[in-house]
Amino acid sequence: MRAPPRLYALATAAALALAGTALAPTATATAVSANATAASGPPATTTAVTDPAATGTAATGTAATHPAAAAPPRLRASGNRLVDEKGATRRLLGVNRSGGEFMCVQGRGIFDGPVDDASVQAIADWKAGAVRIPLNEECWLGLSHVNPAYAGANYIAAVTSFVARLEAHGITPVIELHWTHGRYTGGDSHCPGTEYATCQKPMPDAQYTPAFWTSVAQTFKNDQAVVFDLFNEPFPDRATSDLTAAWRCWRDGGSCPGIDFQVAGMQTLLNAVRATGARNLVLIPGVAYSNDLRQWLTYQPNDPAGNLAAAWHSYNFNSCSSENCFDQQLAPVIAQVPLVAGEIGENTCSHGYIDRVMAWLDAKGASYLGWTWNTWDCSSGPSLISDDNGTPTNFGVGLRDHLKGMQ
Repeated sequence: MRAPPRLYALATAAALALAGTALAPTATATAVSANATAASGPPATTTAVTDPAATGTAATGTAATHPAAAAPPRLRASGNRLVDEKGATRRLLGVNRSGGEFMCVQGRGIFDGPVDDASVQAIADWKAGAVRIPLNEECWLGLSHVNPAYAGANYIAAVTSFVARLEAHGITPVIELHWTHGRYTGGDSHCPGTEYATCQKPMPDAQYTPAFWTSVAQTFKNDQAVVFDLFNEPFPDRATSDLTAAWRCWRDGGSCPGIDFQVAGMQTLLNAVRATGARNLVLIPGVAYSNDLRQWLTYQPNDPAGNLAAAWHSYNFNSCSSENCFDQQLAPVIAQVPLVAGEIGENTCSHGYIDRVMAWLDAKGASYLGWTWNTWDCSSGPSLISDDNGTPTNFGVGLRDHLKGMQ
């Protein structure tokens, strides 16, 4: 999801301050587009936590105090299903855990809230079997303008520790790239005043994103329980009115119409992952903030490992938000490849919309993860919990009860 204007202003100011650049405050914030996804960040008052992984200190991985969980499966695509190493059908059902995309570049930590054993157990208590972890490429790569306490080796250690902790609870980690480098001033630009990874960009950048995925794949290639989600929510279709050109940009990258920087397309990023020898399951989103998959099959990247799934995001304010649209646009994709709804949510502080989405996806055997396991006011974006013990919001009740009811 994309962040509300207040978070973009905060993130941009923090990044520019780290680089020694002054930023004049603006009087008003820009309205969020109804066609874009909602907030991927908390109110500006969110504070960092003292968990070693969150503060950038290399964590050692606290031993679990509960009965050992079964290891998460090594997933692969088989036709239009996800299967485990024994060939049994599996689904990714769980939550997102936002924070790794914005806290580091704001100089406030690595994760927004605890990622210790107790916090992971709270997620497991919802019967969530997967957690999607949004990341920031500049923090992972340790670029010089990011506070080194929250970047490079410290950031990687925190992420790998969190991944290990999730797996100790039997939960599938989904590593996802959320915020990237590149100055973008076109349609739906969210931080046009900086090239830093302080907001969502329309496409990954050729300068750093392939290096990010090379490093991530090298880190986790021997652990095929880890899933890779290449890029949060592409929107090259907001940079140009030529939808064919947008999809070509999506796949092939390069010089794309309306985008100010050189783009890394999905084929380039997939190649970077596979070149390391990693055969992990890879999720590839569509356009229109991952809400449009109509040409996904036409432009599907070539995968020598044959281990891809389509990623889709769904919110009540998206263009494709009705069962009729799902039938027309999603069903043809689901008939051929596995589908993972990496983000589902609504901005109503209720769960009527996601109830419908989950019912439709359940009938198709597809996967979904709720946005987001963070203690934000659900009026600023879909927040599943009101405290770190896992107490659900009025919105979160819908996902929690549904997941528990499926056991």
